[in-house]
Amino acid sequence: MRILTIHADYIEVEPLKKAIDDAEKLEKKESKRYEEVLVVFTSVEKDDEDVAATAKALAKEISSVAEQVNTKKILLYPLVHLTSKPSAPNIAVKVLSKTEELLKKDYEVDHSPFGWYKGYTLKCKGHPLSELSREFRAEKVAGKKEEEEISESVKKEAEIKTRFVILDVDGKMHEIDKFNYGKNENLKKFATYETKKVRAYEKEPPHIKLMKEHSLIDYEPGSDPGNFRFLPKGKLIKKLLENSITNTCVGYGAMEVETPIMYDFEHPALKKYLNRFPARQYVVLSEDRKLFLRFAACFGQFLIAHDMVMSYRHLPLKMFELTKYSFRREQSGELAGLKRLRAFTMPDMHTFAADIDQAKEDFERQFDLGLDWLEMYGIENEVGFRIQEDFFKENKDWYMKMVKKAGKPILLELFKERYAYFITKFEFNFVDSMGKASALTTVQIDVENADTFDISFVDKNGEKKRPLILHASISGSIERVIYALLEKEAMKMAKGEKAMLPVFISPTQLRIIPVSDGQMKHAERTMKDIDKHKVRVDLDDKSETLGKKIREAQKEWIPYIAVIGEKEEKSGKVAVTIRETGEKKEMEIKELIKMIEKENEEKPFEKLSLPRKLTKRPVI
Repeated sequence: MRILTIHADYIEVEPLKKAIDDAEKLEKKESKRYEEVLVVFTSVEKDDEDVAATAKALAKEISSVAEQVNTKKILLYPLVHLTSKPSAPNIAVKVLSKTEELLKKDYEVDHSPFGWYKGYTLKCKGHPLSELSREFRAEKVAGKKEEEEISESVKKEAEIKTRFVILDVDGKMHEIDKFNYGKNENLKKFATYETKKVRAYEKEPPHIKLMKEHSLIDYEPGSDPGNFRFLPKGKLIKKLLENSITNTCVGYGAMEVETPIMYDFEHPALKKYLNRFPARQYVVLSEDRKLFLRFAACFGQFLIAHDMVMSYRHLPLKMFELTKYSFRREQSGELAGLKRLRAFTMPDMHTFAADIDQAKEDFERQFDLGLDWLEMYGIENEVGFRIQEDFFKENKDWYMKMVKKAGKPILLELFKERYAYFITKFEFNFVDSMGKASALTTVQIDVENADTFDISFVDKNGEKKRPLILHASISGSIERVIYALLEKEAMKMAKGEKAMLPVFISPTQLRIIPVSDGQMKHAERTMKDIDKHKVRVDLDDKSETLGKKIREAQKEWIPYIAVIGEKEEKSGKVAVTIRETGEKKEMEIKELIKMIEKENEEKPFEKLSLPRKLTKRPVI
């Protein structure tokens, strides 16, 4: 089910002619006007065929919005064009009719004619909640309650009481509502986000528009919500980020492995782990067994570690997997583009440490590794620590070392009773334009799972011991990194600044633009010569004006634009515009190649999997 709600000063609707044979019968075609009304454009989809449950869910969503905008007038407006997978018309009519019946208990409700082409005039109010979109499903399908596996940790996390404070660089602790945040505005937003726990967005986050405009990533109507299709340019960015974090973790000393994506609910170690990890699962049935899709690489790596013969000489031992994919059945109301989704690529590293001192040493090193990785991509972050209270008191000086490395106050969450398997964790959180926070880098010290999975090592005295385990994602999910990069640029655009991705992950790094057809052959030769180097180059060979070609390149955030006219063809140089600085200069081709290759130096490089000539590219 998809809806678009508009809080309107008025809407005037006029039925024009029938769109389908089974259109609603009208006594006469007349224009109707509704004032101070919530207009709900609705599209019932193929998966919404449980009429009663879908109507109930729709009425609940509409009531929620109506309450927020403080209106008692509602107009249901069927709009099939909101979806690419509409239900049968008879189902849609039943859902809307039932929804109207449910809403009439509390609201003044009407509907626009179903199955008609209509003309309408609408005046939107223009406040922050006046335009909202929702995508959701009913709680029931075919009369049965949807099966959802929820771990005991999810339930306990919701119940447990924790204390949030701000820890400053001098070691002083402050109540979050009494701390003088000063220039630390994002820390204030992060603290509010964590304590108020308002996860849902009131309107679409700007990165969604950007990922579509740039033909990077889009929704997949043929899948479950929270699953995306990556188009060629988006796939390239994703692949470069994957290679970057893989190289970082392998370079740090981790052994790379690959594990299955589904596991048995009844495996004894997994069954216990499931109830200690705060995540909802997808369920898969295979013959007489119930399986779940993995939500992390933890248990796959732990089962490998269980079968290893480890000595104290091997520790700390690190294992890494880039999970394509991990799955978490997030609640539909909390899905938000690439920030919170249901299928994602998670770089997962685990470190097996001999004792708490060794665990703390690697925890701190991974703190540094995370800071370096995010700095490389220019992603600012707010630091959060979640710690069992007794452990914090025993190790405050150690925590202060990391606070001083961060160089700013941090958010601290203290809990008396563990609700999961870790005693401490840190997160580097990105704060977006709407004040929502997202954890990127995260590292935890796990004190349970060596026992749960029967993992041991042999110490100096020949005795078997249990290691401590560090769970780490140095980057966070790859999709969430892309979200952070796009949101960061959206915030720059809102301030009137130029947006661009780091050069080394920009799909096209250099665009060649000939002034006229007379320079086309020279431009083609130049492009082919550059393409032999570690530079992603393409050629705008379209029959457009030079000005339009340059504007198109700027819209695509191309870092380097090289124009070739008669003068440049004779000199063998190119007229280059550098996006980051706005500088325009004449350059030798070799000099330009060297400049871009320096941006790619010591970073992963991939060729662009699109035709080099723009006229050969399909519109996506």
